[in-house]
Amino acid sequence: MANNNSPVWFITGCSTGFGRELAKLILGRGWNAVITARNIDQIKDIAEGYENTAIILPLDVNKKDQVSSAVAKAEASFGKIDVLVNNAGYGYFTSIEEGEEEKIRAQFETNFFGLVNMVQAVLPGMRKRRSGNIINFSSIGGLVGFTATGYYHASKFAVEGLSESLSKEVAALGIKVLIVEPGPFRTDWAGRSTARTPVKIEEYKDIVGARMNISLQGSGKQAGDPVRGCEAVIRAVEEGVPHLRLLLGKMAYTLANEKTEAMKHNFNAWKELTLGADFPEGNNKA
Repeated sequence: MANNNSPVWFITGCSTGFGRELAKLILGRGWNAVITARNIDQIKDIAEGYENTAIILPLDVNKKDQVSSAVAKAEASFGKIDVLVNNAGYGYFTSIEEGEEEKIRAQFETNFFGLVNMVQAVLPGMRKRRSGNIINFSSIGGLVGFTATGYYHASKFAVEGLSESLSKEVAALGIKVLIVEPGPFRTDWAGRSTARTPVKIEEYKDIVGARMNISLQGSGKQAGDPVRGCEAVIRAVEEGVPHLRLLLGKMAYTLANEKTEAMKHNFNAWKELTLGADFPEGNNKA
């Protein structure tokens, strides 16, 4: 029997990384969790011993019928969804020039459109209850672009823009939106959960190719602890403060602040040209 007095967390992409650790922490607190993955055999162990507060569902966020079915089953089981965690996603390494259309589109289908599918599916229930939290996992790569992962950044920049608009649309409805922006963490992001197009153009080998190799070699050695990161996410939700962004890890904090300073410098450097693009003051003629 579900604990109806506890919050219900619906988490996508629970087979590895943040999704898996977050599901374990939620259940460990005695809360209710909807644990999902494309292959449920990879997540059944998470719910062992928590049969009364966990349900396991197959879910490919790219398939709208599966999304609708999973949300309906979650609401039927628990009566509500308090927190949606859009964690499903992966990286794609390539130069911009060599990016393959099929892989680019697949990246956006999961990282962006899959997230949209989930948001649209849970909003009716949250609107009806006038409460809820939507947590969208972005990345420091949703704020800062690097070589070799341009299409991944593009998908996460899209998540950032969507989430910012969403937060303004649903705030008056009692729904909060949080963008989570991790730096390098010991998840499977740079390992199995990554697509790659080998660099063949000579001019990119020392730029794009080198970054691909560094990321692959560093997998499993990153500074970020997924458990501590997930604990920070839970605390941010519990505190209930409507801050839009949560950076995770020292590198993310450093890079984000460097980016904002660089943007300010850029804006001020072109201030004269920027302000001069308007009609002169007092000239209101079309």
